[in-house]
Amino acid sequence: MVKEDKIRLSKSVVGNQEIEAISRVILKDGYLGMGKEVQNFERRLQRFLRTEREVVCVNSGTAALHLAVMAVVKPQEEVLVQSLTYLASFQAISAAGAVPVPCEVKPKTITIDVQDAQRRLSERTRAIMPVHYASRAEGLDEVYEFAKKYNLRVIEDAAHAFGGVYQGKNIGSFGDIVCFSFDGVKNITSGEGGAVISDDEKVIEFVKDARLLGIQKDTQKRYQGERSWEFDVTHQGYRYHMSNIFATIGIVQLGRFEREFKIKRQMLARRYHEALKLINGIKLLPDDYNRIVPHIFPIRVLNNRRNDLRQRLLDKNIECGIHYYPNHLLTYYGARKGQLPVTEQIYNELLTLPLHPDLTEEDQDRVVQQVKEFFFA
Repeated sequence: MVKEDKIRLSKSVVGNQEIEAISRVILKDGYLGMGKEVQNFERRLQRFLRTEREVVCVNSGTAALHLAVMAVVKPQEEVLVQSLTYLASFQAISAAGAVPVPCEVKPKTITIDVQDAQRRLSERTRAIMPVHYASRAEGLDEVYEFAKKYNLRVIEDAAHAFGGVYQGKNIGSFGDIVCFSFDGVKNITSGEGGAVISDDEKVIEFVKDARLLGIQKDTQKRYQGERSWEFDVTHQGYRYHMSNIFATIGIVQLGRFEREFKIKRQMLARRYHEALKLINGIKLLPDDYNRIVPHIFPIRVLNNRRNDLRQRLLDKNIECGIHYYPNHLLTYYGARKGQLPVTEQIYNELLTLPLHPDLTEEDQDRVVQQVKEFFFA
């Protein structure tokens, strides 16, 4: 029997428009590092978000989180963060010399459980990092009330949430510090990239300098195609700036987002939700696809059947994922099994189905058919 074509879990969706933009930067502009294209991308992001807050682009979402933490948290101070998130959230905190404090999630939305976070407060707690899991910025009001009560900074890990809306406002257009990711499979990509957004001028200036090895005011020189030769450095910096090549990809992707990527992702998520909502052995996240742009489509498979369904899909040449392995179970972060029972239970149920703008409805129907046959056979 001929094996059916593989259905990808996620995928970079780029084409001739991105190729032409890259060619222009390489062949005509003649400068590949950080320059005017980066500034242009930052300004376009600002306009897209409808905000006056400054956008600072870096070379990854992890770099964005790392510099955001460095800007407001000192070494050995603590940051509250849900354990069920990509490793980057924890690595960004520990890379800044701070201590990630793993917290439970709310089962309905898989976003941070503020009540559990409150139990983990200490005299060293300085910030909370809500993770917009599967693009959902749920409970942000509660997070900010909590932060205000205990005088904490808020660093939003919005890696999944680009293009989403919370209470009528674009994610990134409000809040303390917001970090996006533009890696290859996110809602838009710049190849690799990320951004920090805040109305705290001290944070913005710190990130601007820190992305360029800590060199003070070098950003303005780079925008003009120049560089600093005599300068001062007052804190640790990193080689975290975005290149013109990455920025020009991001500009094209931003132009495609509303008319292509957003529409397709929301449509596919709605089709999944409608097809799977009545299956007793599955729990779905909320049907809120008018206000979020789903980066992934995770489901919860009940009754200890997740691994069996996963294997069935893999056998049928359908990629699937598990977002994510809890960080508190990792050796580097303590490996304390049993510490977060809700998180550990949800992890054992999670399975992510294919979702990306190149996924066809026919391929999606094939995924759905296999899921239904698994439960109804």
